[in-house]
Amino acid sequence: MVLKRADNNEFGAKQYSPAEQNAIVIGAGFGGLAAAMRLGAKGYKVFVIDRLESLGGRGSSLIKGGHRFDLGPTIVTLPNMFRSLWKACDRDFDQDVTLKALDPFYKIKFPDNSEFFATSDQAAMRAQVMNFSPGDLHGYEKFMRESKTRYNIAFANEASIGRVSMHRLWDTLKVLPLFGLLRADRSVFQMAAARVKDPRLRFALSFHPLFVGGDPFNVTSMWGLVSHIEKAYGVHCAIGGFAAIAEAMGKIIREQGGDIILGSEVKEITYSGNKVTGVTLTDDQHLNSNLVISNSDPWRTYSDLLGKKTKKRWTERKLGSKRWSMGLYVWHFGTKQTKTLWPEVGHHTILQGPRYQNHVKDIFIRGVLANDMSLYVHRPSVTDPTCAPEGDDTFYVLSCVPHLGHENRVDWEIEKNSYCKKMTAFLEDRLLPGFREKVVQSHIMTPNEFGKDYLSPMGAGFSIEPRMFQSAWFRPHNISEELEGLYLVGAGTHPGPGVPGVVASAEIVAKQIPDCVVKSKQNLVTTGAEA
Repeated sequence: MVLKRADNNEFGAKQYSPAEQNAIVIGAGFGGLAAAMRLGAKGYKVFVIDRLESLGGRGSSLIKGGHRFDLGPTIVTLPNMFRSLWKACDRDFDQDVTLKALDPFYKIKFPDNSEFFATSDQAAMRAQVMNFSPGDLHGYEKFMRESKTRYNIAFANEASIGRVSMHRLWDTLKVLPLFGLLRADRSVFQMAAARVKDPRLRFALSFHPLFVGGDPFNVTSMWGLVSHIEKAYGVHCAIGGFAAIAEAMGKIIREQGGDIILGSEVKEITYSGNKVTGVTLTDDQHLNSNLVISNSDPWRTYSDLLGKKTKKRWTERKLGSKRWSMGLYVWHFGTKQTKTLWPEVGHHTILQGPRYQNHVKDIFIRGVLANDMSLYVHRPSVTDPTCAPEGDDTFYVLSCVPHLGHENRVDWEIEKNSYCKKMTAFLEDRLLPGFREKVVQSHIMTPNEFGKDYLSPMGAGFSIEPRMFQSAWFRPHNISEELEGLYLVGAGTHPGPGVPGVVASAEIVAKQIPDCVVKSKQNLVTTGAEA
């Protein structure tokens, strides 16, 4: 049972364990849910609190007219990160969630109408490179080897830098020589441009940071690891969407004895001296705990939830000086009886616009809403029959746009509908002729909605951008230096955005927290430290 509210003002203090055995998780996004699962497996009584009415945060969904609109992530990469999480809870991920491998992963359609299919078939990949630019084959293969090296360092095992805490400066200094050897100071685009000359191949090998809110021309080349992840582990669709994964996570948390409290918002994190004491909700209810994990954005955690506390490091000024990810304009729409139409349009299509570097500058640097666009088109109904009525289709079309922190911020109250018209014309011309007459359901999200619904600073889609000096120690830490007992998970923390990174942040936190050893004696419950 998911609670809307705790049973009494003290959140069941008489029936539950002392504060030392409680753990509070702020936010039911994937970082928060993963942290709750791992702490539940360690024996803690976990309370997950979220202001929304459903699990998953940005990974939740909306149903309109029988069409399920997945509001956040659309693909599962590195499924072993989920399998490892389930294993830590003595569960089997594949028993709870159905994944379907996609092949091809996606199609890129370039302005000249040439197409590139990203696939697990490496012979086919090499053949496509040869077709585009025979002289780039050697460079492509070298790029893929470099991508694998970066993955091995970042995520391959539990000791990889993306799966261990980097809250001490020394932890980052130790790996700087390795970063130097790998030219982590270069961008992903520079990494690609050093190996291939064809501009289409450079795009195909470098656009991936946009999936996690990064400017490919400035994000560290460590994110070049995505190409290897696709090759080695594939790209998958979760039947039922990410909402199905979130529900499966919630089920485990409840089976562990945890409570999930939806429709309740945390107002502040409370403390005594330099130690966490719990949280207070907006209705002034209080829950005691010496252990709080925040899945809220670091900006909100430090500026709002700890607004009264003097900060050692993460001041509002320091956080405000960071470069943030772009905003997102997402148009969800359902079409009537279109299953047999547009047979060449598969699960994922990337429509490249006429510009690449200058358009990216418009989004990230200039803060300008350009007239042209590149689009990510998601058609899950070709793979997952649960997301649309029989014979119909469900679409998710995403355009990267400036966040709301630029001086000349976009007024989405004015631009929302006109931008949709531009998107419609572009889609009809390049991919879906005649689709506008088939649309029966529609839902649009702009940076305004991301700011309002998810409390995203500046309406940014992925929190702090993963640049070189906004990564590892330079990024808000999983172990807070502001309060003992406070931990952070999610896209704005180490190791960074994207579902695998968010799930990894929970793994990092769990490694820092000892098991809760519970012993009963004369109806008195104690922790192992007290026993």
